[in-house]
Amino acid sequence: MTPRKEQFSGCLIGQCLGDAIGFVVEGYSPAACRRYVEDFLKTDKAEQFGGHFPFPFGQYSDDSQLARELMQSYTACRKFDPADYAERLKMIFVEKRIVAFGYSTKEAVKRLCLGTSWEESGAPPPAAGNGSAMRAAPIGLFFYDNPEILIQAAHDQGRITHRDPRSSAGAVAVSGAVAFALKEKPIRPERFLATLGEWTGRVSPVFAAELAKLPEWLPLPPEEAAVVIADAGFDAEYIDDDEWKGISGYVVSSVLWSLYSFLRTPEDYWETICTAISAGGDTDTTAAMAGAISGAYLGLEGIPSHRPRHLTDRQTWKYDELVALAHQCYAIKMQSA
Repeated sequence: MTPRKEQFSGCLIGQCLGDAIGFVVEGYSPAACRRYVEDFLKTDKAEQFGGHFPFPFGQYSDDSQLARELMQSYTACRKFDPADYAERLKMIFVEKRIVAFGYSTKEAVKRLCLGTSWEESGAPPPAAGNGSAMRAAPIGLFFYDNPEILIQAAHDQGRITHRDPRSSAGAVAVSGAVAFALKEKPIRPERFLATLGEWTGRVSPVFAAELAKLPEWLPLPPEEAAVVIADAGFDAEYIDDDEWKGISGYVVSSVLWSLYSFLRTPEDYWETICTAISAGGDTDTTAAMAGAISGAYLGLEGIPSHRPRHLTDRQTWKYDELVALAHQCYAIKMQSA
């Protein structure tokens, strides 16, 4: 099955919109995020809540900026080139265009600036944040037809900032989910998760073992599932449990929560985003990852048309430019297929 170009644009817009809507309440408690979902998102009053200070409503964060940079690198090189992408990742920091960022990513950029190669710049274990997974969705667009190359490319783009195998596996899971969503309809959760389990297991058996538990968690209502998934594969060496209320920036729990959110309502983009945000914590990232998968599955037409029009990156890279970039990637991919 050949994907449609609207699935490429749906993936990028789906990510940016989920990111922007989740960025508003990043770090908030589950209770506060549930109120935000019920009182603002489900009543179509999101704009009234305002933006993430000092940014306006519609601003997306580093999650989507770095996914966009990955797509810009692909269009410039007409292929995935990790060295070019590492340079772009470095420059968005150097030029102070980045909007919010993780500690490990910032430290990796410092190493890049000091001349460390992209193969060695990433934070070593046990730093297993979701920075490599949050930006990995475009890899699924580029290599939906070649799992072997997808796995390697997801790992390569990820290790620029994170060298822990769990982080690479999270990137494989997100890009693999996008690839699967492009080609399979309807989504069958068992097949979907079995495929991702096989692919992530090649990179991190630890990640794959936690992913294998997701089928038993899918029937749980979101409030119950969030508590279980927040502790999935918990690593006290990586993060203090008291640092986050909700889903943390730990790659295992955040990626699993994003997959749960999509699989609960694969035919409803907005409900997927609401679920991702309702658990609190790292809401911009979980909604960005879930939104990218949902957008790839449903296509641009599956995203409520009035909602992405506020997207902005400080008055640049708005909706039309993002769609055009995604369609450029689609054209290059179709020429090389």
